[in-house]
Amino acid sequence: MKGYLQVYTGKGKGKSTASFGLAMRATGAKLKVVIIQFIKSMAYSEVAIFKQLGIDIYQYGRGCFIKGDPTEEDRKYAKQALEKALELFEKNTIDLLILDEINVAHYFKLFTDAELKKLLAKRPENMELVCTGRYAPHFLIEQADLVTEMAEIKHYYAKGVQARVGIER
Repeated sequence: MKGYLQVYTGKGKGKSTASFGLAMRATGAKLKVVIIQFIKSMAYSEVAIFKQLGIDIYQYGRGCFIKGDPTEEDRKYAKQALEKALELFEKNTIDLLILDEINVAHYFKLFTDAELKKLLAKRPENMELVCTGRYAPHFLIEQADLVTEMAEIKHYYAKGVQARVGIER
């Protein structure tokens, strides 16, 4: 099976959620799925079900989303996430790899354009790769086979609604 490069980006809600739906569909079809989360380390609700379903999920973050300038620790975790993705590419034993919030990690300069391009160049042809997060770089969009932009039309966050367990986290 040929793998494609998919990108879910934009300011609207649903990028990670869409990729997780794809993870569920692929798992239901007996495909091997792995998720690497950049900038995240909290016990989001999806982590529990993924473990039950045999979907490996690796988190590389310091417990909070980046606000302000990123730290050296943020950069260290992002580099570890890239290294894990490269390791999975070299093993080539999975069907679908989701790099959740990789676009945001790139936007915050936790790694360089060159590092991301190197990663993309090493993707096995048979592996589906999904990159999520706001601010997808132009070169990633150009290289992708599928790009979906989530546009925020209206969001209850504007009314002060906080992230809810099971819905946003």
